[in-house]
Amino acid sequence: MADILKISALEKSFGEKKVLTGLDMSVPEHSIFGFIGRNGSGKTTTMKAVLGLIKADAGEIFVCDEQVKFGQTRTNRNIGYLPDVPEFYPFMTPREYLTLCGESLGMKNDEIAKRSAELLEMVGLAGEDRRIKGFSRGMKQRLGIAQALLGRPRLLICDEPTSALDPVGRSEVLDILVSLKSETTVIFSTHILSDVERICNEVALLEKGRIVLGGSIDRLKELGSAEGFEIKLTQGCDADRLTERYTDARRKDELTLRIVGGEDRKREVLSFLIENRIAIQRVETLEPSLEALFMEVVKK
Repeated sequence: MADILKISALEKSFGEKKVLTGLDMSVPEHSIFGFIGRNGSGKTTTMKAVLGLIKADAGEIFVCDEQVKFGQTRTNRNIGYLPDVPEFYPFMTPREYLTLCGESLGMKNDEIAKRSAELLEMVGLAGEDRRIKGFSRGMKQRLGIAQALLGRPRLLICDEPTSALDPVGRSEVLDILVSLKSETTVIFSTHILSDVERICNEVALLEKGRIVLGGSIDRLKELGSAEGFEIKLTQGCDADRLTERYTDARRKDELTLRIVGGEDRKREVLSFLIENRIAIQRVETLEPSLEALFMEVVKK
């Protein structure tokens, strides 16, 4: 599968602060690509460099095999962009706003009308004729996605699109992004790892200005150690005896505890339970998660 975005040896500093320190990254076409890292790790800086909005100190960026150049927007004809806080003309309706955007792209009137109708239907705003000033944050994010897709871009960049949404709004936006996989490539920049696990098939972890891990979600999980195991005691058992012996045990509820460790630790805990005649209902090994791997990497 061809790469729609290639970044090599990208460097960027703001004054004395080095933000990107030799970033290398490639994004396969028709993937949903999770670009993750802590707040302030350089995700937005990278996206702005891809859009040609800031000048890199070193390195190269190619979009659809065409080099990105600062101040020139030729490569942006292939890109749709959704910022973390999209701004709109509040006095317009969604259809009026998309019409304005279509005109700025040089689209024909009939094409604008048809494409706007398709996109508003897709993002769940087809029946909305209110002014945008009355929209919720989630509705604005959905309209932002429609606007970013108006010109049928080959690459859609979403910069933390779910960070300020409630659970319902987050779910709606994630569902929309999943539905786009056949139409475009999505870069999903975020620090919410559960969102990445839900929708992404490829991921890159940005830490200290460079990519420290990258690949498919399944492959990355295999690199991490198991989170541990979960033990559920039978009703009437004294869970305090277990937490007193294993102080790192975390309670999930009154009878269920989670303990960090592998098979040796599990055998040790089970031996303790048998010796102390503490009955259990089940023992379950917890699979590695992206969050666990992320914490392993950033603590090194």
